[in-house]
Amino acid sequence: MTSLITFVVIAALVLLTVVKTAIVVPQKSSYVVERLGKYSKTLEAGLHILIPFVDRIAYRRTTKEEILNIPSQSCITSDNVVVEIDGVLYIQVQDVTKSCYGVNDYYLAAAQLAQTSLRSAIGKLTLDTTFEERDSINAAVVGAVDEAAQEWGVKVLRYEIQDITPPQSVMQAMEQQMKAEREKRAEIASSEGDRQSRINRAEGYKQEAIELSEGEKQKKINEAAGRAQEILLVAEATSKGISLIADAMAASNGKEAAQLKVAEQFIQEFGKIAEKSNTMIIPADMANVGGMVASATEILGNIKLEK
Repeated sequence: MTSLITFVVIAALVLLTVVKTAIVVPQKSSYVVERLGKYSKTLEAGLHILIPFVDRIAYRRTTKEEILNIPSQSCITSDNVVVEIDGVLYIQVQDVTKSCYGVNDYYLAAAQLAQTSLRSAIGKLTLDTTFEERDSINAAVVGAVDEAAQEWGVKVLRYEIQDITPPQSVMQAMEQQMKAEREKRAEIASSEGDRQSRINRAEGYKQEAIELSEGEKQKKINEAAGRAQEILLVAEATSKGISLIADAMAASNGKEAAQLKVAEQFIQEFGKIAEKSNTMIIPADMANVGGMVASATEILGNIKLEK
């Protein structure tokens, strides 16, 4: 019975020793082993066996990229405005041994150095440029922290500002300024629109006047051309009529026919005068009507001769 108990105890000790000495290191991790209180070696990913009661895991480090929140802090700009700024720092352990023995707590050291570097960078800028120069501020913080972190075996990858919060009074002033700028742009846009509208209307009136004058000009040209054509046609018709009369006068009994036509026309016109009015103007020599007809016939004869 005693031997059985002894065996169980020994087996338990062996099992405990194996559990304590067999170490499995995860991927993207490194363990620092100290032997009797002194650095011995760095274990990478995989299974490792330690010497019982001599070796121990002193530090465990991950080599993944780590995110470190930088608490909000008050920074004073070059124009003496206090702003609250917080950010995020991205770091990665590249030398495990230095990260263990180069600094007591590289998280705290990186955060403190990032804060002091941020205050220094903000102190060189005015409030307005602080919002515009985020990239340059981030680059300044990364450069300052990364230079010091090399001694800690840590690489600073990037720094990003999350929020910049100015005092409430400054925010109100900025809002008023932005409102004034928006109103100014609105007024300018409205005046430009009104100006363009006036220009467009003036151009329209000008074009309308030109079109009206061109239309009036063309109308007058067309009327003049019509009158000229009318005069030409009347002249041609008159010329043809005279020619026909002259030809008729030259024909047999033409002179007698012309005398008869003139007499008829005279009598018709004299009768019309009598119809329209009770008062008549009678020629002094009514017996000489034949002489009048002869005179008219002589005129027609002269026209024929001139032709």
